[in-house]
Amino acid sequence: SSPPALALAAVLLLLGLVSLLILTGGVGLVHDPLFCVFVAFSFVSAVDLLIALEEDGLISGFVELYVREGDPHLRTAHGLLTCYWDGTVHYGLCLAMAAAGAWWKSYRGLGLFWLGSLLMSAVVFLLGNLIGKYSAELSPSFLLNLPYLLLLTWAGLRLFQQPRALPNLSPEQEQRKPLHQRPRDLLLILILILTAAFTFFRGMVVLDCPADSCFDYTYLHEPYLRDPVGYPKVATSGDSPGVPQMLIYLFYLLPFLLLAIYGLAWPGCSWLPDWSLLFAGAVAQAQFAHLGSSLHSRTPFPYQTPEEVLGTFLLSNVLYALGPQLLALRCLRSPAFFVPPASPGLARAKKYQ
Repeated sequence: SSPPALALAAVLLLLGLVSLLILTGGVGLVHDPLFCVFVAFSFVSAVDLLIALEEDGLISGFVELYVREGDPHLRTAHGLLTCYWDGTVHYGLCLAMAAAGAWWKSYRGLGLFWLGSLLMSAVVFLLGNLIGKYSAELSPSFLLNLPYLLLLTWAGLRLFQQPRALPNLSPEQEQRKPLHQRPRDLLLILILILTAAFTFFRGMVVLDCPADSCFDYTYLHEPYLRDPVGYPKVATSGDSPGVPQMLIYLFYLLPFLLLAIYGLAWPGCSWLPDWSLLFAGAVAQAQFAHLGSSLHSRTPFPYQTPEEVLGTFLLSNVLYALGPQLLALRCLRSPAFFVPPASPGLARAKKYQ
């Protein structure tokens, strides 16, 4: 019943499950070492779903001791929404990637989306645990996050090293079109500019910008940004989990959005398809947790979204999450534009083949 015993039991159970799959041949999937990673993370996802269901009163008697003694921060609104996302979306992605591996199909795109989502979840959540309200209540089970992060880093490197599944492309025709002849790209660039502007604005809000518009937005539209009951204390504006999330948006998502605008305007940016999937997963997870936490009953009432601005709050945040998803879809549907242009000598050689 002690936290060290809980941590040891979880590790032994996980190792036993992986060993069993390896010894039995893992239904032919052990040719891919990432299969064992998917098994490990699907186990964690299943546990997180149990935690969320039990904390919301839908089931009982499964993980109460672990949450009470090991991870009390999971009782917060942000913790519950993170568990729901992990237990549904991450679990489904793990199953889909395992199935693709069973049929020797490429799952690189799914894997990069999954990686971005997990990284965003882990960074915001672990920062909250370390420097937030519950930092004094950390138990030895928190050390399980170290192998979790190491395994995630290794899996990410393996995913980036996988070959891209690109068909035979003829990029010359598409890359010759100027921007004004690509109305969809123009519209997407406009969406990304608005997304970048909103990212910068909310970053200023959590950095205590003295402007009246920032003050009004915090108190009238998104009071959750000043919730003192959440995780970290990484800025003077408060302890809300929204603070590090908005700062991660400001310092990481905003530069990517500006680079993505460049990548849509000028052809040959071969890095954009991969990184668009990574950031699409990160923003999807972050916005789900942010939206849900703002509305969840476990968030203190003064910091919940006011009913009179609920419509605009939902619309703005859903549209905010939509921009990176549209960018990733654009890269997947028309990858020829992002193929690096061939050198003149190679182009002439292909012409006379």
